[in-house]
Amino acid sequence: MQFLLTLSRKIDSANDKIGSVLSWALLAAVLICAGNALVRYSVNHSSNGWMEIQWYLYSAVFLLAAPYTLRRNEHVRIDVIAGKFSKRTQVWLDLFGFLFFLMPMAGLILYLGTPYAINAFTRQEMSSNAGGLIEWPAKMLIPLGFALLVLQGISEIIKRVGYLRGLVDASAFDKQSKTPQEEIDAIKLANRDKLPNHSSGEQA
Repeated sequence: MQFLLTLSRKIDSANDKIGSVLSWALLAAVLICAGNALVRYSVNHSSNGWMEIQWYLYSAVFLLAAPYTLRRNEHVRIDVIAGKFSKRTQVWLDLFGFLFFLMPMAGLILYLGTPYAINAFTRQEMSSNAGGLIEWPAKMLIPLGFALLVLQGISEIIKRVGYLRGLVDASAFDKQSKTPQEEIDAIKLANRDKLPNHSSGEQA
């Protein structure tokens, strides 16, 4: 089991690093989108290449960030219902979802997407648009993204089994983001801390 837990930590670390890099890809996509729109409306000039690179980057963020999102346990869930159960029951529900929904779905898309991407690479597919880019790197993102998702699914299964066996703390897979109520409380606290300074400024 210790070997599996070590493997899980390595998978988590890899997807954490990929997620950090993708934050810059998203920024690049936004800047390119804004720059392209500015040039198009100011000098009436545009490029299919710049437009296509936007959806390349968005595709990379969507496909490669899915494992990172799963790692942080931030995918859409029915927390209103699951939250009423005990922690062990929630973990069993997670295992059921991973084994019977996530892994078969991700495995199937990986199985079907791999020859699709290899065929695009072999043919060195290019965009049919004038000035367009090569397409095969974007298509290679499909098997890559779902391979990472399968690996992260394996990591999550290992952590849940480890928790049920008393070897892993729930903090290893609980949501790492703040709840809406925690964010509201943090905003209220921040505003309350500013009030004395604001009041003293008015008295002065």
